[in-house]
Amino acid sequence: MKKIVLFLLAAILIFYGCSSSADNLNTSGVSEIALITDGSTIDDNAFIRGAWEGLVQYARERNVSHNYYRSVNNNDEAYLVAIDTAVQNGARVIVCPGYQFDVSIYVAQDRYPGISFIMIDSIPRSPAGSVYKTGNNTLSILYAEDQAGFLAGYAAVTDGYRQLGFIGGMAVSSVIRFGYGFVQGAEFAAVQLGLAPGAVNIKYHYTGDFIASPQTQSLAASWYSSGTELIFACGGALGSSVMKAAEQSGKKVIGVDVDQSKESPSVITSAMKGLQSSVYTSIANFYAGRFPGGQTQVFSAANNGVGLPMETSGFKTFSKNDYHTIFQKLVSGSVPRIVHLDNTGNPGIVPVRVVRVEASI
Repeated sequence: MKKIVLFLLAAILIFYGCSSSADNLNTSGVSEIALITDGSTIDDNAFIRGAWEGLVQYARERNVSHNYYRSVNNNDEAYLVAIDTAVQNGARVIVCPGYQFDVSIYVAQDRYPGISFIMIDSIPRSPAGSVYKTGNNTLSILYAEDQAGFLAGYAAVTDGYRQLGFIGGMAVSSVIRFGYGFVQGAEFAAVQLGLAPGAVNIKYHYTGDFIASPQTQSLAASWYSSGTELIFACGGALGSSVMKAAEQSGKKVIGVDVDQSKESPSVITSAMKGLQSSVYTSIANFYAGRFPGGQTQVFSAANNGVGLPMETSGFKTFSKNDYHTIFQKLVSGSVPRIVHLDNTGNPGIVPVRVVRVEASI
């Protein structure tokens, strides 16, 4: 019966190819490199898109067959079906972006010891949740989202913004790190500028999902109408809802994960992590026989794994020199870290003396 259920799940698995993102996509179904999504599309304009672009970049350069798979169900069994399908279609390396895959990769790495897995934003976790194990055929990639958020918050306050907002998706470790870093960066700049306590205000909220919705747009619009000048939209597709509200209000947005400046004129900058480059490098290492299986790699300011896209940012006064100076402080470690980059991302307490936060974080 279990085999029948799995077969039926496989039958309803939605298989996608995106010719606009990969002009040499193998439409025969046979592909050496695969990406699995958790039900989202690869054109989410942020997290998944960044990982997909890194995969596509390598595949185009080396003319390697590639595809991606999207399951209609968001659960561990459905993710395993997608992985099974990718393997049956010839995948040698599989990219899984998102903490949602921690259990399915934990199982799949043992089921398919000859397949290499690249897991982004988490570490494989047992179904019971008590054991973490990165197999010899799995690479776990984490990012210092707190540093990316810090840069965004610091730049915003330095550039003159005083009424800020943070709208995050689900309160998972990566989103928490972005948000806490954003608050810390705003606080760091406020102290540096000698601002009075309460001079900077941050509204702070988690929506509980990563989707675009009228509710998120309405929330953002209400914040803008009450005086918020800029919102850090941190949660995949929900960013488009915040951008629509910003466009209608004539206000600004900070994008997330990738450079989102092309998504809306309201985007002043983006808190980026090196999704495309880290996926590209990991796949390249696989084909070069240097796949770092069994490891967890952290991409931070120290190895240019996070940052702001200054070439496309629309700041008024925050300059490239300002950015370089604060970025080097992160590299040197002179800015204290507030979170731990472990599998849970346990955040510390954000030390705020000047910034006032309208939420319990």
